[in-house]
Amino acid sequence: MADPISMPLVGWKERVFDPVRPRDTERMEGRRTEAQSFGTPYWTMRLRTVWLDKKAYGLMDAFMMEAGDDGETFLGYDVFRPRPILMDTGAPLSGTMAAGGVFNGDAVLQSILDTRTIVVSGLPAGFQLSPGDYVEIRKSSLVRSLHRIRQAATANSSGVVTLSIKYGLDTGVFTLPCTAHFEKPSCTMQIDPGSYDGPASWDNREISFTATEVFINGS
Repeated sequence: MADPISMPLVGWKERVFDPVRPRDTERMEGRRTEAQSFGTPYWTMRLRTVWLDKKAYGLMDAFMMEAGDDGETFLGYDVFRPRPILMDTGAPLSGTMAAGGVFNGDAVLQSILDTRTIVVSGLPAGFQLSPGDYVEIRKSSLVRSLHRIRQAATANSSGVVTLSIKYGLDTGVFTLPCTAHFEKPSCTMQIDPGSYDGPASWDNREISFTATEVFINGS
């Protein structure tokens, strides 16, 4: 079985997809608050499907059995924003890279200016990115880092763009060479134990679950 696996192609009714920044906060006398961040930020997800027919319901049942019970992972992404919003036609990204060649959403991490500023090349000229879009930095199939873009940016005539991201890229893990991805940018996740809810009645055939990013040392 492939690891990571892809999310099933079903309709989604509701999603929550947000990062968590671990932190401790302490409130003291004199209206003073101190906070300390620690660890590595990670993504969490909550999804609910539309009403599913038998075929789609079966896809979800199979997905549930393959998405974490035995340590497997799946590629979680924002199902309501699977590609840059200004470039989203409702179909997978396509076009021609500024330097020539077919563009399908894959690009190259050209340089890391600092943990929150990266330079990406291999894009079509004029490729537009908006605040809230996503970029995935990939070291290998199981080593991925997902980020939201903080400021609007447009690729120049050479297909190069500088992006401001949050949260910061872990430069101890993600050293060059790496690739950058804008079509269904993803992170590795597992379904949270006990969260899968799959009722099967004529009134209710909407499946829901929650999931959390996991960090895998893999190739």
